[in-house]
Amino acid sequence: MKLLTHCVELPLEHPFTIARGTRHVQRSLIVELQHDGLCGYGEATEHAYYGVRVEEMVKRIDRCRATVEAFDGRNVETLWDCLRPQLEGEMFLLAAIDCAAHDLAGKLAGRPSFETLGLAWENIPASSFTIGIDEIERMVEKMEQRSEWPIYKIKLGTDRDIEIVRRLREHTAATLRVDANCGWSAEETIENSAALREMGVELIEQPLPADAPDEDHRRVFTASALPIIADESCLVSADVGACEGLFHGINVKLSKCGGITPGYRMLKAARQLGLKTMVGCMVESTVGISAAAQLSPLLDYVDLDGAELLSGDVARGVKVENGRIRLAERAGNGVELIAEKVAQYGLPRPSDQ
Repeated sequence: MKLLTHCVELPLEHPFTIARGTRHVQRSLIVELQHDGLCGYGEATEHAYYGVRVEEMVKRIDRCRATVEAFDGRNVETLWDCLRPQLEGEMFLLAAIDCAAHDLAGKLAGRPSFETLGLAWENIPASSFTIGIDEIERMVEKMEQRSEWPIYKIKLGTDRDIEIVRRLREHTAATLRVDANCGWSAEETIENSAALREMGVELIEQPLPADAPDEDHRRVFTASALPIIADESCLVSADVGACEGLFHGINVKLSKCGGITPGYRMLKAARQLGLKTMVGCMVESTVGISAAAQLSPLLDYVDLDGAELLSGDVARGVKVENGRIRLAERAGNGVELIAEKVAQYGLPRPSDQ
């Protein structure tokens, strides 16, 4: 087994704004595993909120290189269990390695990753397309540029949130979801939920800060007119049980939980508890989206538009076209890296700087 890394800076189609800030590019680390003439790929995005930096991930992955390169290309769960204590607090990096291992294992077996997980490709929900915070006219314009999408997720957390949704609703009959990114209080959430329901909004994602008191989450859970989906409050497997009675569902992101292996476990556990299930994404390339898409048969909601927010990509694989997930023809996660794009968007390794 050979481990390679590629540091890239991906250009965004538009500046992307949420309640915590704006960015114009997305820096990512692509992990490549080579074995028996085949390659598996995973991705870890840089993320300021979680203190994740590409340079630090490159240094850390070199420290666990021996464990990764001893991987036989098949027993992915064993690799994850070995790496978990070595990469304590490095879930984004662990996710990239795990997703690359699933991609490689599927390719070695000649089967798509969802099949190796025991899943069937049926009853797949449509994905939403995210509209970042902007001037309302620009948000309308972005939505109309993607007029064929059946679902939009609206980023909120401003002093004009209800007005934003009302104006967007005037321009579309599509399903709307909102994501407050921890930007509301309990009182705001309960009040806003009633107004948003009148506008046909389907759900609210993470309205309260993750560290808000349980009694606030419980009050919102009980009084909200719309389902509340946990995001920042449900990062890893241990968080799923804690969401029961505080949220109506969970949004699993592979980067936060550590990859496909724990993501699968979290979704299964959520279903057993009667929680709705969603898989979301960062702004990321087709590498990351292709990995997350493998869990689609377990989902009630899908939010996998990350690669659609880019103006340049580094891979081919699963495509999300007007909300519909289209599998790649290749096995595993279906990822093929585009060498010339990696070179075009590549960053120097930390040791080269």
